[in-house]
Amino acid sequence: MFLKKTDAPRTVILPDGRVLSLADLPPEDTRWVASRKETVVNAVLYGLIKKDEALRRYGLSEEELDSWARAMKAHGAVALKVTSIQRFRQP
Repeated sequence: MFLKKTDAPRTVILPDGRVLSLADLPPEDTRWVASRKETVVNAVLYGLIKKDEALRRYGLSEEELDSWARAMKAHGAVALKVTSIQRFRQP
């Protein structure tokens, strides 16, 4: 197997000690669940992929990805669950 040369790292270590690699990213036509949203947000935050690449790859809007990142920062990964959105929304 040949790997494409890139300037980006192939793996990053998250603050909790988990290792995140390119292989951990969800497929492009994914069904969005909280764990996959968390993976994409962490990949962008810690430099595994660029924000522009994530937006293009997953067909996301900038506002959508930013809202996931804000929710995760404020309330943790549990805030990415669709059933939790109402609970964490600001009035």
